[in-house]
Amino acid sequence: MSKNAQILLENLIEQEFQGNESYGNISDYFEFFSASQILKNQGLSDDEIENGIVGKGLDGGCDSIYLFLNNLLITPDIVEHISAPKDSILELIIIQSKKTTSFGEDAIMKWKTVSSNLLDLSNTITDFSTRYNADVLEAFTTFRDTYTKLITSRIKLKFRFYYATLASDLHPNVEQQAEELKSTVKLLFPNASVEVEFIDSDKLFDMYNSVIENRVNLKFADIPISPNQKNYVALVDLKSYYQFIVNDSGEIRKSFFDSNVRDYQGKNNVNSSISETLHRVDNNDFWWLNNGVTVLASEATLVNNRELQIVNPEIVNGLQTSMEVYNYFSENKEALEEEKRSILLRIIVPDNEESRDQIIFATNNQTNIPKATLRVTDPIHLQIEMYFKSRGLFYDRRKNYYKNQGRKPAEIVGVSFLAQCLITIFLKKPDYARARPSTLLNDEKTYQELYEKNNDLEVFYRVALLGKKIQKNVKSVSDYSPAEKSDILYYVLYAVIARVLNKRDIKPSDIKTLDLNSVTDSIIVDVRDRVYEIYKQHGGNGRVAKSAVFRCNIRGIKITLATEYRYKRGGREHANNNRSK
Repeated sequence: MSKNAQILLENLIEQEFQGNESYGNISDYFEFFSASQILKNQGLSDDEIENGIVGKGLDGGCDSIYLFLNNLLITPDIVEHISAPKDSILELIIIQSKKTTSFGEDAIMKWKTVSSNLLDLSNTITDFSTRYNADVLEAFTTFRDTYTKLITSRIKLKFRFYYATLASDLHPNVEQQAEELKSTVKLLFPNASVEVEFIDSDKLFDMYNSVIENRVNLKFADIPISPNQKNYVALVDLKSYYQFIVNDSGEIRKSFFDSNVRDYQGKNNVNSSISETLHRVDNNDFWWLNNGVTVLASEATLVNNRELQIVNPEIVNGLQTSMEVYNYFSENKEALEEEKRSILLRIIVPDNEESRDQIIFATNNQTNIPKATLRVTDPIHLQIEMYFKSRGLFYDRRKNYYKNQGRKPAEIVGVSFLAQCLITIFLKKPDYARARPSTLLNDEKTYQELYEKNNDLEVFYRVALLGKKIQKNVKSVSDYSPAEKSDILYYVLYAVIARVLNKRDIKPSDIKTLDLNSVTDSIIVDVRDRVYEIYKQHGGNGRVAKSAVFRCNIRGIKITLATEYRYKRGGREHANNNRSK
């Protein structure tokens, strides 16, 4: 079986690589592929997975690094404003991916060293600037900053190391190295959970074939109320509800909660009260004391009078209740058999996207939630999605919605990606786009500037096309590491368009009238190589890419590039005229 899995896996990776068009070599693609499978249940977008890839020279055995707080991906731009309730879980995931047919001791030994160096809080991160690349240092800095900022919240630490290869067996020496790695980390964080998992060809093949379930049956405690055989209000046994929200492994189905604008708030007053209610034995039913849960679905069909099949369930209100139910029964599985209480559920199949967004907004707008969190329910984003869809692009307003439908990455435009492109082109801030992917929509002034004042759908579409075209070109370069590609992408985008238009200040009207065919591969390559050269001259790392200094240098070469191009086309006089501008 293992040999077959190995052969099949190699073939499917080759096919996936050939169909991706974003990676210059199959080894780089394997890093992305394995991280995607390992993090499948985390619900990350392709961009979020790619941003976590740090593997290149001086990576300390870390090809990918991801930090989660209560299953929420933490990036450097949100650490400053982060907060967490007590007993939250902070999880650091480190992945090593090698397209080889064996597990080597070397990878584990590197992990032991990097852990001793960068997880030891008595060491200064900057002292290791010559030993590890800037992206690795930034990832561990983010972990340190998050952990120290939340230390008063008594957070629980988890470290997970994943080593993925095409191997079919594991040598005892490698296992011994893994045990030593656990001991190394436990010495630094005695109360932390530390796991090392080896992902062989069998596991990777199984991960690939597993699907995020989107068709789930739910049993009712009694006959539901249904005004139209489409929407339902019903009581559900707590046991049945627990089984509804967990997968076969007993883990919470994270995909159910992607549309819930709140993250789990931990042991705050409300959640503590829910927990106390669950633990209390009295004559009160649970649903008497709880507001219940709202579930949206694309389809809901009665299997019988007391069972409903739900397609693409989204729990848009009731995350806190759901997590407390999950925590209670996860810790008290024996209680499942004796459980007699119920929870109130509303299952709604919206008539259209506008109705869906109104429900999400209404059910989550009763308490203080930052408006930025609800941005994608604004009409402009639905309009963008519909406009793109009619032209063969898919605006991923609902995270991973189109990915889960099998659409190709080249066809999908993420909300953050479009925002990054808009900020780059119209605000001339590629450094901001690179540094703050998670918080771009938070600033009210910026949001109004990009989405409300200039809300021409054709402009959004053209920006997306240009962004995807240049992204494809940059990603196809085999000589650049994934981190380097992410670092220069938005600078190349700005410089290319500035060169073609021969102007620094780019307006929506410029993009609307731009001949897209004028953005040729030769221009992109020329600009890309020049941007990369300057990037490497300045240090060639994430810190450089996120700096205003590098932005100014890239803006400074625009006229030079444009001048050179015009000189080749038609004469020294044009060039001299351009220099005077």
